[in-house]
Amino acid sequence: MAKFDIEHSEGTNYARVGLIDETVVIERGAMSHMRGALKMKGKLAGPIRLMRAALSGEEALRPTISGTGTLYLESTFGGFHVMELTDGEKWVVESGAFWCSEAKVKQTFHRERISTSFWSGKGFLDFQTKVVGPGKVMICSPGPVEEITLGKDSPHGDQFIADGPIVLARTSGIEYSVRLPSLLPWRRAATGETLLQVYQGEGRLLVCTTPFWRYKIAQYRSHSHAELLT
Repeated sequence: MAKFDIEHSEGTNYARVGLIDETVVIERGAMSHMRGALKMKGKLAGPIRLMRAALSGEEALRPTISGTGTLYLESTFGGFHVMELTDGEKWVVESGAFWCSEAKVKQTFHRERISTSFWSGKGFLDFQTKVVGPGKVMICSPGPVEEITLGKDSPHGDQFIADGPIVLARTSGIEYSVRLPSLLPWRRAATGETLLQVYQGEGRLLVCTTPFWRYKIAQYRSHSHAELLT
């Protein structure tokens, strides 16, 4: 079993993956460097996967790293979270959140309902990465990750409502939808909210409500620079 560690250096976080005759799949462009007898391979995706990747913003070509040694992935002002999936456990990972997984974890695409993807501003087709266990999966996050369990017997109830994309992943038993805070326009104006993201059902969510301050500053500077260029 591959060993996933999250390390810290100079105010940044990065992933270190230890392999002993094993294989992992990483996000395209995520590798920093490798030590030991490790080899990288890239597999050409089929036309259907290429089309879905183009529509979703997810990478169609995710390289594999195999052998014995230590793999280091790129550092970030954000953070990482490691999930250990049981056999048959299914998670839907939001676009851009997948970072690394053991090769035995199956990867497919999950398509949101057309109405949900349209009202969320992502067009008529919206795909995310679906991962199926067993195995470890690492996702990237703007900040600390909290796991929330939804269900009738949960203290959180069976519904989670968010203003914005703070949910990084969800188990397949949770349905995602988008709705207005009110049907009446003057009430919507009073709330100050436009659209609410609703997660409902039995299962678990991975949520990041507060980014690391270094990540927030980097995002602010990036947006300010983009506005100056335009």
